[in-house]
Amino acid sequence: MTPVQLGVNIDHIAVLREARRINDPDPLMALAVCAQNGADQITIHLREDRRHIHDEDARKIIAASPVPVNLECSINPEILDIVCELRPHRATLVPENREEVTTEGGLDIIGQSALVSDAIDRLHDAGIAVSLFVDPAAHIMEQSKALDAEMVELHTGTYANIFAMLNSSLPNTHHSIRDLEQPRDELRRRLKAAVDALRQSAEHAAAIGLEVAAGHGLNYHNVSRIVAIDEIIELNIGQSIVARSVFSGLAAAVRDMKALMAR
Repeated sequence: MTPVQLGVNIDHIAVLREARRINDPDPLMALAVCAQNGADQITIHLREDRRHIHDEDARKIIAASPVPVNLECSINPEILDIVCELRPHRATLVPENREEVTTEGGLDIIGQSALVSDAIDRLHDAGIAVSLFVDPAAHIMEQSKALDAEMVELHTGTYANIFAMLNSSLPNTHHSIRDLEQPRDELRRRLKAAVDALRQSAEHAAAIGLEVAAGHGLNYHNVSRIVAIDEIIELNIGQSIVARSVFSGLAAAVRDMKALMAR
């Protein structure tokens, strides 16, 4: 059985730095710690609003990382200019909304097909492999293949949100998800549907020749059901690892997640 690769997203280390607008903690210092404790890849998101990772961070991380770097970015032409110059191992195209707290849903590769196609062509011309961060649906897998992407990253946010409302204290906090304040039986039904959609999309994508990753909202409690989907070969996980590292240290946090991903 193919082992699952772990991409550690270190954006939230930069979030801590930007909270005080100083130079500490430096995301660059996370590279060796992550790599030495099981990370197969470093993931960063160079957002248009530069709310965490900045251009100089991306440049230094790509130059220094002992493992491949997956650079998430929008299809904004100015951002693509930077990505093509930096030449990471892979670029993952994601949607962006400046008002969002985090990425909300997958990239609209049907309504924005021409723009996404142009972005993929530019990245390929620069020798950069492309993944598309997309919602789990068969027609989206087909479109991803038609656009000539090498990989899809399935958006697991819906699954993660339902899981949290069903299996954690989230409903009792001020961050409760109003649309998911439903009876537990309904949440169980929705959770099963979310897992089924991810599994079916992963199977479909693999069958038509796409590599399959997954990510968004994954943590130490909900990751096992995603690992159980054989076609998924990579998970990109950030916030939960950085959050645990506050208490256990980054090395232990990465090791703990990697252990949960064993098949």
